[in-house]
Amino acid sequence: MIYKNILQIDDDIDDCEFFMEALQAVSNADYTAMHNAVEALNKLIRQELNPDIIFLDLNMPIMSGFEFLAAIKDQKIIKDIPVIIFSTSQYEETKIKARNYGAKEFISKPSDFNELKKIISHFIA
Repeated sequence: MIYKNILQIDDDIDDCEFFMEALQAVSNADYTAMHNAVEALNKLIRQELNPDIIFLDLNMPIMSGFEFLAAIKDQKIIKDIPVIIFSTSQYEETKIKARNYGAKEFISKPSDFNELKKIISHFIA
């Protein structure tokens, strides 16, 4: 499936800007960045955000990516939104845990801009 409305949840503003620049280089999809998972969850539940797909960091303060995944899967109205873990973690155990929590895929954040564009192009129209 090709996604046109992207939500990224990541507390690292620089990572969000890097992602947004790569997205803009390959697509005209709508993009929203949220830096607080609790706030993002509340906006999703209230349907103030209606993304086709969520790119989610794991290591965040207040609510971790795993906690967010568990919370979103408990909400009937938003539980079917695909979530891609987008994290610096390279550990296989973390990848398995993310899938067990309901993540669609796990992508390790690349530092190379062209690699990021290639990853994003796989998902975005």
